[in-house]
Amino acid sequence: MLKLRQLQKRKQQEQEQEKQQQINNNLSNTVLSPAQIRLQHDLEELDLPSTINVRIKSPIEFPAESPELLITIHPDEGIYKDGYFPFSMVFKDSYPIEPPVVKFLKKIYHPNIDLNGKICLNILREDWSPVLDLQSIIIGLMFLFLEPNPRDPLNLKAGELLKENKQEFIDIVRLTMRGTTHEGYRYDNVMHTL
Repeated sequence: MLKLRQLQKRKQQEQEQEKQQQINNNLSNTVLSPAQIRLQHDLEELDLPSTINVRIKSPIEFPAESPELLITIHPDEGIYKDGYFPFSMVFKDSYPIEPPVVKFLKKIYHPNIDLNGKICLNILREDWSPVLDLQSIIIGLMFLFLEPNPRDPLNLKAGELLKENKQEFIDIVRLTMRGTTHEGYRYDNVMHTL
């Protein structure tokens, strides 16, 4: 039984090495844009907590497409604890001169995220700088769930409620994270894995 497991593990490692070699061959035959090179570097340098998952939706090495990442944040503390929050991040050829286009993929009750998935995060707008990288963006998104900002809201009612009555805000967040309706809007259940 032990030999069988060792053989399976060896075969799996060989398959992974072959897959990596194919990727490397494809990359060496493809001319990457400066934005794609920077994104590839950013991905290699990522050092994220286990509460954040990054998947590549559209590959970096295909010049006809803008690379897209799917980011899932699963806070283990704070008001939004235990939710799974998915983002799409599209990198245009102007990256890192301009930030990626980031969109939230669910409907949640949050002062800095509207029902259409727009995000109010200063480093994605006026405070963007080419020295910021993918790590900075993802940590900024995580921070939205740890410390929502009621002073710069997209959802004005949520921002006002957070300032005026934090406990009521928390109660509404916890209810809407389970996919309930609040003030005529149906929110997505984000309490399960995606």
